[in-house]
Amino acid sequence: MVAIYDYRLPGPALREYVRLLQIVGCEFPTSMKVLPVKSYWPRAENCLSFFPKDSEKVEYGFDGKLIESARSRLYGQHSIATNRHVGRDFMVFQVQFQPGALFRLTGIPAHELTNRFVDAEDVFSNEIKLVNERLSYTRHYTEMIDVVENFLLYLIRKSKKEERPIDKVSRLILRNPSSVSLDWLADQACLCQRQFYRQFVEREGVSPKLYTRIARFENAMKIKNAQPDKDWLSVAIDLGYYDYQHLVRDFKEFTNLTPNAFFLKESQSPERAFGKVET
Repeated sequence: MVAIYDYRLPGPALREYVRLLQIVGCEFPTSMKVLPVKSYWPRAENCLSFFPKDSEKVEYGFDGKLIESARSRLYGQHSIATNRHVGRDFMVFQVQFQPGALFRLTGIPAHELTNRFVDAEDVFSNEIKLVNERLSYTRHYTEMIDVVENFLLYLIRKSKKEERPIDKVSRLILRNPSSVSLDWLADQACLCQRQFYRQFVEREGVSPKLYTRIARFENAMKIKNAQPDKDWLSVAIDLGYYDYQHLVRDFKEFTNLTPNAFFLKESQSPERAFGKVET
């Protein structure tokens, strides 16, 4: 079995728009009849993903209905967990955007992408078709980085929207979702509460309150993955939840499962077969 698990910062010219480049690959032997499934929890992110090899199928709400992924896709802010069914020779090159960046690059109101995947070729047309072709011909995954970064620089040159203070406020939420006051954040964005809410939904896809909850929930999963022996009550307290039941409510809303039940599903993810843990 072969695995790639490479998270890296983009080039300096991209960092205003891109938080992280994530390259994950899993090649499973034919002797493995049933491939593991990735239980993907909600995260505070908007992404562009490329699938240069076998792609994946996405299942919403664990309902058994699998949606085939395109060669490249955009997806907006998710507030529900999904199951990602990977291919036997699977690779994803994922571009994780800075808050507000996808809206700035496309002009598409982020709420139109909430809990949705969109074929990126429907948005970027011929340019991204060429990117998909080039990625499929690369010999090593590191060669993909220049291909993707050059495409992102092309998008930035054509950027449709300017950065606003509210985008910087969203970054503040990501850094510290446990102790932020929405009134204070609106003030930092130089907006009244009504304008703050409207612009936040337009640029992030969900309300400021829900975005903050998702960012904190994401941190809870990362802490638990990094410290599996840490009990959920301690995780909840560290992140500013009122109590354990407060954390349970978020789990049930975002995943339809209890913390332990979802953690068990996540522990069966593809990377675990290679001794990797997402943190």
